[in-house]
Amino acid sequence: MPPINLIKPAGQGVFFSYGLKLPAEWSDPSGDPDAQHYSDSLKPEEKVAVPKLIPPWFMPRNMNKYHQQSCDEVGQIYKDIHDGMLDAFAYAHGLWKAQAKFKDLIINAVTAVGAPGCLDGPELESNMKNAPSCAAWTEGKAKHRDAIAKGVSKCFKDWQSMVTVPGLPWYPAFAAFPGPMAPPTPNVPTPLIACPSGQMAAMATPNMMKSEMDSALDGSIKDNDPEKHYEALHMAIATVISAGFMIWLPMQQVIGVLGKGPIPSFAPPYVPVGPVVMGDNIATPGHLMT
Repeated sequence: MPPINLIKPAGQGVFFSYGLKLPAEWSDPSGDPDAQHYSDSLKPEEKVAVPKLIPPWFMPRNMNKYHQQSCDEVGQIYKDIHDGMLDAFAYAHGLWKAQAKFKDLIINAVTAVGAPGCLDGPELESNMKNAPSCAAWTEGKAKHRDAIAKGVSKCFKDWQSMVTVPGLPWYPAFAAFPGPMAPPTPNVPTPLIACPSGQMAAMATPNMMKSEMDSALDGSIKDNDPEKHYEALHMAIATVISAGFMIWLPMQQVIGVLGKGPIPSFAPPYVPVGPVVMGDNIATPGHLMT
């Protein structure tokens, strides 16, 4: 299947819904003569400006050129972080899919059972940080990158660590096999959503992912952001990733999980056919490569 689908405009909509304005700490002068002096300090062509960043991420305190310029410049930085980190997640998720595998399954007859932890794969954090879309970032953007990567990776790991295989009928041929040992046989293709996780909320609930990103963010960034613009950014990213994950989960097929196992009934006095008992699987990457 194609890479995970992340709807970036939805994140911009979430961010904009916070109603953030720039400059962050500003109030127009009021009363005479301050208000008049402020008005006189601006040329007519400076009193109204057209946004350059469409759609906007911040609204100006008033429509003068300098406030709008601040919205355009800072908004572009936030947009770059938002889009770059979503691309980084898609990149890391693709690498994770290539290496993910099911392990330690117990196969009895047609059914496969996997305890929490049976889905194995690399953590996303390092691959997100080193993704082409953000690897070269420095200073403040790098601190945002690291916090977002750490928060998303933790939530994804929490989900992965609790994935189970709940007795799925993956091996119909193993119900009655004519031989002493069933050879490696691929499972019946199954949507990944059929393998539930006790930590589904970690990926399905944007608030949990946002909280992890908030906690991981460097204190110096928080100190310089009294209106907590970073929270809107994190919620925007978390919402898009969560929605994309929930769209991907039922579409992703689990394939090529090679099960095998003994047929105890084939031992003396030799029953011609019998079910697999206490079989297992070959844990090789590629189980989520569709």
